[in-house]
Amino acid sequence: MNDTTTPPEPLSYGEAMEELTLILAAIEGDAVDLDELGERVARAAELIRMCREKIDQTEFQVRTIIEELDGRDDD
Repeated sequence: MNDTTTPPEPLSYGEAMEELTLILAAIEGDAVDLDELGERVARAAELIRMCREKIDQTEFQVRTIIEELDGRDDD
């Protein structure tokens, strides 16, 4: 069998944070059934990892740009 579905597009940082906020609100408001709790916590952990990766990537980009600018100032 050939699976033709494409993987979902990665979420932006803002979208991931919005979903995390919704999950947290549901958990804090007792709106999550105990059977769903594990799934929600697992999804939240996945979103947190995604956000950390995006922060790390952005930090690397900013540092690289600053280093390039500092190098050009020395000329």
